[in-house]
Amino acid sequence: MAVGFVCALDYSEPDFSPFEAFQQFKHHPGVKPLFEGGEILSGGARTIIEGGAQSLPKVEMPGALLIGDAAGLLNLPKIKGTHQALRSGMLAAVHIAEQGSGKGFDEALRASPVMQELQKVRNIRPGFNKGLWRGLITAAIETVTAGKLPRTLRNHADHASLTKLQDLKPVERQWVKRDLAPRDRLASVYFAATDHDEDQPVHLQILEPDVCVTRCTEEYGNPCTQFCPAQVYEMVEDTTSATGERLQINAANCVHCKTCDIKDPYQIINWVTPEGGCGPNYQNL
Repeated sequence: MAVGFVCALDYSEPDFSPFEAFQQFKHHPGVKPLFEGGEILSGGARTIIEGGAQSLPKVEMPGALLIGDAAGLLNLPKIKGTHQALRSGMLAAVHIAEQGSGKGFDEALRASPVMQELQKVRNIRPGFNKGLWRGLITAAIETVTAGKLPRTLRNHADHASLTKLQDLKPVERQWVKRDLAPRDRLASVYFAATDHDEDQPVHLQILEPDVCVTRCTEEYGNPCTQFCPAQVYEMVEDTTSATGERLQINAANCVHCKTCDIKDPYQIINWVTPEGGCGPNYQNL
């Protein structure tokens, strides 16, 4: 059995943990019996590109073309993108064969069935930015009309949705004590079989480390220690620091989900591509 849990990253509570939410879902009375007595074979985490047509970047550049997930071609309402990757890949191959270069591919992609599919569903996800009911109504209208209404809703930056601690209203989540595997995030990393050479440069760079132990601690309570599913970010005691603590980066745990690159409220985490061959190595799939 394969199971996944999708969580939008525009949530407002800085102490919310998508990993813990998934574990709590597994403990729901209607779901837990499906997992009891089972064994985890493999696991992981990654972000899903949900920007759609509004967020499509320029997909051509000197020496390279963006296709599939790299270009953000996922059909989010269906959570399907493999067919879009195949479509765009074939279009890129034909374009290069006919033109001799990638020049003009951006225009070709935007005029293709790949973009037409994204246009039909472009307003479904942004419709939920104003609440559940408005989102459901928008989704129904856009589905019936195949996205033909003369409007395009805007996306918003997920990192800008966090509420500061001083403005945060208490949230009673009523989470239960867990007894299903994995016991914690570190145990979960094991099932991703992630691997990084210990002597390589850290691929997660903090551009302004002082912000982590000052503004971020005071304003948001260091949300990176919560949203990371692999416990890469950890606040540890440091007697040499003026604040008495520092942010420790356990880069070897990274499962390459890229949540930190998206959700960091100050956008000071620079996610650099690590050495080739490093990262999660999913087994038994």
